[in-house]
Amino acid sequence: MGELRIKRIYNPAEKTDGLRILVDRLWPRGVTKDRAQIDRWMKDIAPSTELRKQYHANPQNWAEFQHNYIAELQQSKEAVNELAELIKTHDTVTLLYSVHDEHQNHAVVLKDFLLTMI
Repeated sequence: MGELRIKRIYNPAEKTDGLRILVDRLWPRGVTKDRAQIDRWMKDIAPSTELRKQYHANPQNWAEFQHNYIAELQQSKEAVNELAELIKTHDTVTLLYSVHDEHQNHAVVLKDFLLTMI
């Protein structure tokens, strides 16, 4: 298994990022496709629109968001398996997200979830 990282898409791309996968449902504001330098865009692995809106309305409900997002991931077997396979077959995979909070965001939850299953 390779290394799994997370990074804001607004930070510059680096060769050490390896395979760059955008894990947001929406394309990040102000980022051109050239600047993004992504290898894959996996919209289906992102939280549902409903869950994302609930969390943005009540960011203090971080534990609830984590629980609900993990439940969504458990139902998204195809997308999760596809991403897990990419992680297994690449030296480094960087999950890209756009939100400002580097500690409480869906990419953090996704990374932890993937590490428990790989």
